[in-house]
Amino acid sequence: MRVAIDASRATVARATGTEHYSRELIRALLRLGPEHEYHLFFRDDPPAGLFSGRHVVQHVIPLPRLWTHLRLAAALYALRPDVSFVPAHSLPLFLPGPALVTVHDLGFHHFPDAHPPRARRYLAWSTRHSAQRASLVLADSQATADDLCDFCEIAPEKIRVVYPGLTPLPIGDASALRRKYDLPPRYYLFLGTLQPRKNLPTIVAAWQRWRTTNPDDDAALVLAGGRGWLLDNREFAGLEDVYLPGYIDDEDRGALYAGARALLFPSLHEGFGFPVLEAMHCGTPVITSVTSSLPELAGDAALLVEPGDVKGIARQMTRLQKDRALRNRLVRSGQARAARFSWERAARATLLALQDAAGAT
Repeated sequence: MRVAIDASRATVARATGTEHYSRELIRALLRLGPEHEYHLFFRDDPPAGLFSGRHVVQHVIPLPRLWTHLRLAAALYALRPDVSFVPAHSLPLFLPGPALVTVHDLGFHHFPDAHPPRARRYLAWSTRHSAQRASLVLADSQATADDLCDFCEIAPEKIRVVYPGLTPLPIGDASALRRKYDLPPRYYLFLGTLQPRKNLPTIVAAWQRWRTTNPDDDAALVLAGGRGWLLDNREFAGLEDVYLPGYIDDEDRGALYAGARALLFPSLHEGFGFPVLEAMHCGTPVITSVTSSLPELAGDAALLVEPGDVKGIARQMTRLQKDRALRNRLVRSGQARAARFSWERAARATLLALQDAAGAT
């Protein structure tokens, strides 16, 4: 089988969830299916050794704008693969043959004001077009699959829920981490792109309320991650004991999680939510939302809250602080929960979907 893959998101230097998904899933696919011929398409030169194998052909086709709809589309027409795969939302407007696409989330439908109007309109159009044009659609969660049915009118039998995997994180030196990012010794943590749907004002308000009820506790709040759209970081920068270290390098994330009392992740909407599993993997308790995919992901291994409930979030922080048995139970159940998610399992399900899509012509 000749498979064409849009690998353009896999080479982003500062990867967020979608880029991380693309990179790790492609790696796992290449390990799993050496009998297939994979053609990987990039906007720019990938790092040496990122993807390798005699069954892999790499194509660098630069174009500053409209890369997907012009340059990638033309390359696919020239190649005529058995099936094309786009791991991040947008299929070309025109492309030959069967195609598989991953839709990560449709949060822009639930919270339209959390996105710039132009970006929201493009997301709505491209997601609907891609889901309808694809032979099969992968969804990161059942919550996203349900949204595809509701908002894009996609038949359930056309959708396959394939959970992403978890990449093990090394736990580095905590002292070196604190020196590198100027962090306090004790902290509650948020990690993710700093943007409105991450619910950062509620996190800050809950932490401040927790501090008023625990005045002798000096734990700070760390809001880690790169700046996203429609959020002005300056509104948090002046707050005492609130730290904004910016983007955290991949090799440092494990130590950052492991050093936190808890991950505070009451996001308004997530198609999956990698930080929840990463924190669990590192032995850090998690407080997360009852909304979207997060209960599906966390199971009974996290404390679930309404994302707008400042008092409820602060109350769960106090429970974790005072109830050692609860904390230990969440650490054990979280590590067991995280171990269920593997890139090999995701790649096997994706390969099966590629084979089924290629055979649907």
